[in-house]
Amino acid sequence: MATVVLVGTLDTKGEEYGWLRERLLAHGVEVLVVDTGAHGAPRIAPDVPSGDVARAAGADPEALRAAGDRGASVTVMARGAAEVVTGLYEQGRLDCVFAIGGSGGTSIATRAMRALPLGVPKLMVSSMAAGDVSPYVGSADITMMYSVVDIAGINSVSGPVLANAADAAAGMAKGFASARRALRPADLAAGGRPLVATSMAGVTTAGVDAARERLAELGYEVLVFHVSGAGGRTLESLAGQGLFAGVLDLTLSELADDLCGGILTAGPGRLTAAGRAGTPQVVSLGALDMVKFGPPETVPAAMRDRDVRVHNPSITVVRTTAGECAELGRRVAAKLRAAAGPAEVCVPLRGLSTLGAPGGPYHAPETDEALFTALRDGLAGSAVRLVEVDDHINSPAFGRAAADRLHALIGAAGAGTGAAPPGAEAF
Repeated sequence: MATVVLVGTLDTKGEEYGWLRERLLAHGVEVLVVDTGAHGAPRIAPDVPSGDVARAAGADPEALRAAGDRGASVTVMARGAAEVVTGLYEQGRLDCVFAIGGSGGTSIATRAMRALPLGVPKLMVSSMAAGDVSPYVGSADITMMYSVVDIAGINSVSGPVLANAADAAAGMAKGFASARRALRPADLAAGGRPLVATSMAGVTTAGVDAARERLAELGYEVLVFHVSGAGGRTLESLAGQGLFAGVLDLTLSELADDLCGGILTAGPGRLTAAGRAGTPQVVSLGALDMVKFGPPETVPAAMRDRDVRVHNPSITVVRTTAGECAELGRRVAAKLRAAAGPAEVCVPLRGLSTLGAPGGPYHAPETDEALFTALRDGLAGSAVRLVEVDDHINSPAFGRAAADRLHALIGAAGAGTGAAPPGAEAF
């Protein structure tokens, strides 16, 4: 029988969790309830009491209760919940983890969810889900569902929302129990084909697709990460675990957002993990000709006199300046100089995106040259090879050649020589 594990603060959400348990049982799944409430008596009987959760985190539950520090309690119970749910999963007693809550409950439950392997169903119904959920989701495959109203009793709004969530959790648990599709990084790395990561945005799709197809021809499995902030963070997280045979990082727009205050930043650690892990990487400069904001009214006033373009109803882009491009060139160079493994940069001299290709609104060779010059200067004297290509990033020829360069680096790293393996071609 499939098992849904409910994780929640039963001292404040007992009524709601009791209702969910009955709804789930009606679907024919087993239910285990883990109590993460630290300060009050549970309103329904849990299968894993809160004291056991606190002790799993190495804490004394009585001392935690006596201290009355809510922030410390959330931290401890989140750590303990992660230990408990991973233990249940390893015992084969978890096919879906499901939780409801506000900010505190969401913090606790999603910490536990992030501890589980990819592919294990994870459903969080939260009053926080209509805002920025990146602190809760991280790089995990958590399904976030907005509660619409605060989770305070079962009423005409919360009832249908929670019913839908329980129905979904039961279905996911049954599906997972029949297939057990969880994937740990080690499982992926041990697969039949070596893994390569690549980065892509809508404005670099054509070039990345050509590279992806070429890498598949060469025998790799390619994972594509959308540079949405979360995508870049996930790429960095997995690269840092040594998961990939190589990284083809063709799209770096998250660095422009990090510099200029855009909404899709992956943070200052972007473009560092593969280098620290010694993983071969070929990098390009895709979409560094733009910064991304939300709807047009969210563009900062200081940038509204630039070339502003509506990419879609949710995303507006602004052309980067020569000064910003120069700083981006310096940052890319500094990150790559620090790499412990082989690294190359492929510079598309004729444009960095669909908007920046010849004839496009962001085609500005003098502005792009500020980026190229800073990159050349920053890499001078380093072991990083810089290859300048008289083409734009969305040219299929550019994508295929970049893939071939990565194939050559991977082969050379494996052989311990500078020789390219069969099938690799230079620009």
